[in-house]
Amino acid sequence: MPILNLGGRSVDVDIRYELEQFDWTRPTWGGERLLAASPFRYDRTPSFYVYLEDTVSAKAGYWGDSGAYDEEFARGGFVKLLAFLRGETEDDAIDYLLETYAPAAEGGRMALRLPKLKAVTKPEPLAESVLADTAPGANAYLTGRGIATAVQEEAGVSLAGNAVAIPWRLPNGRLANVKYRATKGKAFWYVKGGLPIRYLVYGMDLVYAQRIKSAVICEAEIDAMAWRSAGVPAIGTGGSTFNLQKADIIAQSPIEYLTVVTDNDKAGEKLRREIERYLSGKVRLAHGYITEVKDADELLIKRGTEALQDVYDRAEVVRNTLRLCSGIPVL
Repeated sequence: MPILNLGGRSVDVDIRYELEQFDWTRPTWGGERLLAASPFRYDRTPSFYVYLEDTVSAKAGYWGDSGAYDEEFARGGFVKLLAFLRGETEDDAIDYLLETYAPAAEGGRMALRLPKLKAVTKPEPLAESVLADTAPGANAYLTGRGIATAVQEEAGVSLAGNAVAIPWRLPNGRLANVKYRATKGKAFWYVKGGLPIRYLVYGMDLVYAQRIKSAVICEAEIDAMAWRSAGVPAIGTGGSTFNLQKADIIAQSPIEYLTVVTDNDKAGEKLRREIERYLSGKVRLAHGYITEVKDADELLIKRGTEALQDVYDRAEVVRNTLRLCSGIPVL
């Protein structure tokens, strides 16, 4: 497998396997590289490439997009690409790769995890002044994607130049991070110094403020807003991964019943299995499925709020999931 430098460590990473976990448009898998439509923008032509192995001209994981809207997303390394595909920060992606390909226990001994040494102090919530230079309120980009004005205002979104700023808050309402989503293309980035997304669940501030007991869990923030626009409370994982930290946040919240509706792709199905694995026995679960498009917001745009409500109403209850309510098992 190709060797990548991850936080000062040389790690064998199966780049092809990691990329195969995501759906690509018009892909051609070669021995040395993948050619496909760009994941960073709405593209139908194979104008994007990523090297799967080291070659004379490039290192494994290096990628380029010939039609990039922004120089920042015209080329880069594997960590940046994987973070984008997984919907997380680059630090989150590095931690995932280290945990997967260089676990802490090696040969029965504990291995030093150099990247972890940077966490010398406990991360703190962000100051609200981070959003001071943005224009708050509903914006044309989200409105064009079917997100109701009231939902945008409730989520506290704003405009920062050519990007929508979406606040991530802790259950107590403190600002934890901000995701910036470009209004042209699919590029996004997070504010510097924000709390890691792997330790957060989007929308938990509203769950506590409104004492929400039943909700949909989906991936992206905009998908959560799409569900809310259809009258269904929703929280988001922020990407295609789930873990014990996110599960604990949900288990300790007012939520008692979750309907899992992930993206209609391979990464979404993997996320669905992870959510059930970590939350089984902690909350009641049901599975809802989007089949004709990729995600909730696309379904909202194509067929309206009734289609989302139909997915919610048709959700299949996970019968072997128990939750003790006043000492009585609920199936």
